[in-house]
Amino acid sequence: MSAVLDLLTAELADRIDTDPASLEDARADKSGHAAAGSPVAIVHAASVADVQATMRIATATRTPVVVRGAGTGLAGGANAGAGEIVLSMRGMDRILEVRADDLLAVVEPGILNADLSDALAAHGLWWAPDPASRAISTVGGNIATGAGGLLCAKYGVVRGAVLGVDLVLADGRLLHLGHRSVKGVTGLDLTALVIGSEGTLGVVVGATLKLRRLIAGHTRTLTALFPDVRAGAAAAAALTASGAQPAIMELMDAACLAAVHRLLDLPAPPPGAAQLTVQTDGSSASVDAERIGAVLEAAGGAVRAARDDAEAELLWTIRRSMHPAMEAMGTTLIEDVSVPRSALPAMFDEIARIERAYDLVIPTVCHAGDGNLHPNFVFDGDEVPEIVWRAADELFRSALRLGGTLTGEHGVGVLKRRWLVDELGEDQWQLQREITRVFDPLGILNPGKVFTD
Repeated sequence: MSAVLDLLTAELADRIDTDPASLEDARADKSGHAAAGSPVAIVHAASVADVQATMRIATATRTPVVVRGAGTGLAGGANAGAGEIVLSMRGMDRILEVRADDLLAVVEPGILNADLSDALAAHGLWWAPDPASRAISTVGGNIATGAGGLLCAKYGVVRGAVLGVDLVLADGRLLHLGHRSVKGVTGLDLTALVIGSEGTLGVVVGATLKLRRLIAGHTRTLTALFPDVRAGAAAAAALTASGAQPAIMELMDAACLAAVHRLLDLPAPPPGAAQLTVQTDGSSASVDAERIGAVLEAAGGAVRAARDDAEAELLWTIRRSMHPAMEAMGTTLIEDVSVPRSALPAMFDEIARIERAYDLVIPTVCHAGDGNLHPNFVFDGDEVPEIVWRAADELFRSALRLGGTLTGEHGVGVLKRRWLVDELGEDQWQLQREITRVFDPLGILNPGKVFTD
């Protein structure tokens, strides 16, 4: 490893970081999982040339590389361990181009979601993906995991909001994938293949993003309390079936709601109550909110519209404080399954069954507008207890039985790779494994992530 470090230092000099505290941070992400051992060094890339140089050295020396953004992932997908180079993209955070006439922007991967949104607003534009971690997560990380967020119910996920990516391969070659035009079907869609590939195919060094114009009019926010989370899930499914299209629809179960109220020092909610919070936007926001409120009342909800922007902001602060509230309770394994929206009540039934079977409380928040649930397992210590993994195993298999998927937006990383073949099947699993080898013949890009050996 000293030879690898010498080569990196000779080529990249002050870009190299071997500070023990920095190396320790690079071992873990927000999932609570940490890789074994300490990486060789961190390369703080400032340019495409830095990335290419790093990958050429890695290929020549057969040294594994873990690409890392802000470290906010929830599946252990960017954690680096012994014998690995960390390639940090956080310093590549520039907006290279904004074309309001073509509704696109070209950005570097290290830019934070919130910073991008602020910059685009000056042009009357926005990028739709809206993860709850938008203040701390990077666009490159969003692309790596195929991230989603609160606005996905109406505006879609990252895959539909990226026109192209610039990709450095394992051997240092630079590819320009995708297009700048609205349409483009030449050849295979390698851009879509890279999105969600979790650093196993190449290093994203730039992205051409599909933008939207800022939505005219005011948003409207309303909330509905239900006696339990199943009733809230049934109301959300009924709302989807009604044809109404909220911009955001979020469901918090009783354990989540109580924890957040404690964290924010708010009055305790009614015992057992679940909260569904909905936002409408556009010129018909008020009419849509009234229609949605009527559906939720008919489903048994106690509906209340936010009186003003301050109250609306508080309601969304409650939702966005879910993860900090869980972290205040202990070490948290934040899971991520999705089911068809009509299956939400059945999935909450499964969670309740698993809680009883394993004598656990599994606080769950849900992007109810698109059927994406985040069950949380809270425990003491650094290692996930075996009983939690057994309960998670049942939870994942329940989602698959209901026609769902193992992950809606967090990715597979390390934590879910053992279940990947259960969803894909042996043939598709093997095909995907072979595709990674076409991009990375030596297997040096994020080894051990997504696919088991």
